[in-house]
Amino acid sequence: MNDWSSAERRMRFRFSLYGFLKNQRYFEPFWILAFLDKGLGFFEIGLLIGFRSLCINILEVPSGAIADSYGRRASMVLSFTAYIVAFSTFAASDFLPGLFLGMFFMAIGEAFRSGTHKAMIFDWLRSVDRESERVEVYGYTRSWSKMGSALSALLAAGLVFTLQDYSVVFWVSALPCVFNIVNFLGYPASVEGPAKDDGEGVIERLFRAATVVWRAKRQRRLVVEAMGFEGVFSSAKEYLQPLLQQSAMALPLFLALADAQRTAVLTGVVYSLLYFFSGIASRNAHVVVAWKKDEDTAARFLWMVVLGCYGVMLVCLLQGWLAVAIVCFVGVHLVQNLWRPALVSRLNAASEPALAATTLSIESQARSLTTLVLAPLLGLAVDHVGLWPVGAVGAVVAMVALLLSTRGEEPS
Repeated sequence: MNDWSSAERRMRFRFSLYGFLKNQRYFEPFWILAFLDKGLGFFEIGLLIGFRSLCINILEVPSGAIADSYGRRASMVLSFTAYIVAFSTFAASDFLPGLFLGMFFMAIGEAFRSGTHKAMIFDWLRSVDRESERVEVYGYTRSWSKMGSALSALLAAGLVFTLQDYSVVFWVSALPCVFNIVNFLGYPASVEGPAKDDGEGVIERLFRAATVVWRAKRQRRLVVEAMGFEGVFSSAKEYLQPLLQQSAMALPLFLALADAQRTAVLTGVVYSLLYFFSGIASRNAHVVVAWKKDEDTAARFLWMVVLGCYGVMLVCLLQGWLAVAIVCFVGVHLVQNLWRPALVSRLNAASEPALAATTLSIESQARSLTTLVLAPLLGLAVDHVGLWPVGAVGAVVAMVALLLSTRGEEPS
């Protein structure tokens, strides 16, 4: 990307700034712990996560069609306004109905953002004749998202350590959303995608995109792959937090500190490192693709790696080897950040340009459907038998994906 013009570099900076600000979610490293502190069990937390996925499923594809029909920049502003309402609701409410309301507004934010911004990046690349650099550019901007997460983890740990209150991290998460809305106002018109002068409405566009995805074998397989990888990842990733809390209580360190402070120290360090190396992984996703010669082969290789991570995690959780289990969780995060840019690029390449945001929203909806079903079931299992089902589910899904690949029916 050394031959970019100054105007192209400014636009790449705006895309990167978006990701950096988007991931100033100071509650994320303490998301599950905050809900546990409010008196919820893992099953109730799973219900909240499943409810969010249900709402995303209802809103996701129409949101992409609305963005493609009426304007992606406006869609992004609506998304981050909904985030502000959601984070404020989480902070203010200690009751389950209020938390469900917060999840509803968070689903609005997720639905109007997820596929839309990716489509904006790819349409801009198309407009400046750099479409061949999709994986590299998306991986680069995604890396800044992870760097933002790394910083936010440290800041959040400082807030929890000082105030010993999880609710404050929800309040401060609303401020970067305001700054990102200002950032969107500087996006050029080229990010809106191809001109839509055919009179096609939202419902027609939605139906056409869903029909194309269902009938096209390539797109259908990519969506199924995303359901397996991302659906399990979204349901399982947050269980790193109680694992860190258990480890913090078991370590003979910082014994003079309160429990919340000890948890804050370990969680802040681990999540900051996790996000930092995830950013490096995302930025180098194109290197893995180049090494494996093509995006499909790279995806298959990463399925093998994640199978190893989940398998070792399962053994460690059964044996109580918390430190190694934490490393496995980190490994899954790193693999996901290598895998995701290639998946998005593959899906975009297989999509019609005018339906890019809608197609990516269909993919997001499909993986949210997996989370809708899996999150409450996984929470119920963890409540009754401990954390080992997290590794078991991930290992089984990865094994199925690889078996299909061996039979020549790979989801990719």
